Amino acid sequence: MNNDTICALATANGIGALGIIRVSGNEALSVVQKSFPAKNLEKQKSHTIHYGYFMDEEEAIDEVMLSIFLAPKSFTTENSVEIAFHGSPHIGKRILETLIKNGARMAKAGEFTLRAFINGRIDLSQAEAIADVIASENEASRKVAINQLKGGITNEISVLRTDLLNFVSLIELELDFAEEDVEFADRSALSGLLDKIEVKLNSLIESFQYGNAIKNGTAVAIIGKPNAGKSTLLNSLLKEERAIVSNIAGTTRDTIEEVLHIKGHAFRLIDTAGLRETVDEIEAIGVKKAKEKVENANILVYLADAATQDFSEDIDMIQSLLREDLKLIICATKIDEVIPTKYETVEDIFRNAISHEFDFIKISAVENQNIQDLKNELSSYVEHLKTEENNVVITNQRHFEALRKSMDAVDKVKEAISFRISTELLAYELRNALEHLGEISGEVTNDEVLGNIFSKFCIGK
Repeated sequence: MNNDTICALATANGIGALGIIRVSGNEALSVVQKSFPAKNLEKQKSHTIHYGYFMDEEEAIDEVMLSIFLAPKSFTTENSVEIAFHGSPHIGKRILETLIKNGARMAKAGEFTLRAFINGRIDLSQAEAIADVIASENEASRKVAINQLKGGITNEISVLRTDLLNFVSLIELELDFAEEDVEFADRSALSGLLDKIEVKLNSLIESFQYGNAIKNGTAVAIIGKPNAGKSTLLNSLLKEERAIVSNIAGTTRDTIEEVLHIKGHAFRLIDTAGLRETVDEIEAIGVKKAKEKVENANILVYLADAATQDFSEDIDMIQSLLREDLKLIICATKIDEVIPTKYETVEDIFRNAISHEFDFIKISAVENQNIQDLKNELSSYVEHLKTEENNVVITNQRHFEALRKSMDAVDKVKEAISFRISTELLAYELRNALEHLGEISGEVTNDEVLGNIFSKFCIGK
């Protein structure tokens, strides 16, 4: 199927000023030529643009601009043509139908990038980075994806893999001379290299928490008793009337989710139903959903009405929601309605009752008081996840799993050395470590993995 000529719409569906259709394959020029009588495409230079009408037999479908990219200097390393047409979905459909009639077939999801990988233009981590660049929704995710596209992860891994491969070669040589009982690989030098690899792997693995926050956003659950000001806070953060605000308790029945960007990072804000015991069946479902959202949140922003006289219910609720890895921010709300000494007392009450570390902020969402302080706390959470010693950030779950497997294999190699286990077993564990490192760049892979990765791409990429 790699010999087929493929075509697909490369721009988004819908009406626009322009649309672009990509064609790639050994016969790309001849397939397009059948519908482009204006010039002989076979005689044109690479990276040139040509004007004319795209024809279906005797009928002109549209006036177009053709960009020609001759192998191997194209994205796929194959002969490629990009057809720019007036951005009507109907015109795009007619051009694709004509190309298929001329001998091309519709590309599958991610097939252009798959061909670039198979033909050696990019490695697997760079292919995945292309999808991440397309999906990036904030500045931080764009920067990380571009760094990966430039080969950041592969460069880090290849250095480790090359050093390890040298030792594997020596260990394999020992197996060839097993009867002579000689050691070509210096075990102490190998241990030193494994320590170095372990430090690097640890750094990459630890970066995944930050990378995941960049790529998928940080989940922030806004929790509190009814009428604590959750919906008002959400509206204030978003600067729009997204949630209904009312003095009637229990207004929010379902969770409301919106994305807020702060200093280039994405935060998924989740406004939840007020937490209280209720006989209202629908409200009870909302309370249950609120607790479920906290279980999956990175940050819990708990709102306590500063005018409340008894905070025991708030304290019990916070204690029931806490877990070790949860960032807790307690906000005393409606401070515009109480005297300053009151909310200072509120902080003391929570400090004395809750042992879990938390930040305390006094806010008025109505008056927009100290909302920026809350935004700063959210932003600092993500920044603290960043490891200074490593410029490469892992954002991909597949890479994370491969790194963990590599770490396990390295630990087993170190154990084999310390217990002077047989050379055969040592060689086996070293090959495992190499294999898992190779999974990241695609040096070691299989069709199932490739199918899973590229099926998530859009058609036309």
